[in-house]
Amino acid sequence: MSEIFNIDQTQLVHAWNESLPNVLNKGDQAQVKPDEADQHTLRIHIDTAGHQMYSFDFKCAYVDNREVKVDLMDVEKDGRHVDERTDTIQQLTHDYMRHIHECAQAVQYLTNP
Repeated sequence: MSEIFNIDQTQLVHAWNESLPNVLNKGDQAQVKPDEADQHTLRIHIDTAGHQMYSFDFKCAYVDNREVKVDLMDVEKDGRHVDERTDTIQQLTHDYMRHIHECAQAVQYLTNP
């Protein structure tokens, strides 16, 4: 495994907040925050567009300077926890994970110069 890069987490969070909206579906809202416990991990909150009112929380950990591991932490609908195993949630989760990986590639100018 490659050595973890050494980059300022604040700078990384800023780059993700700039790049992630560009790869998400139109109208989706995202907020990226640092993980307080791990400087190589980000917390990503995504609110879906439209009337569905779903919100997703992901943990995005850098494995090395090019690869991220993305885990779904929670899904809510209108502020209430929902079953993550439904087809709709599984499809949305898959799409958002793909978008998060796209964003990781978009910010490689920072993580893998």
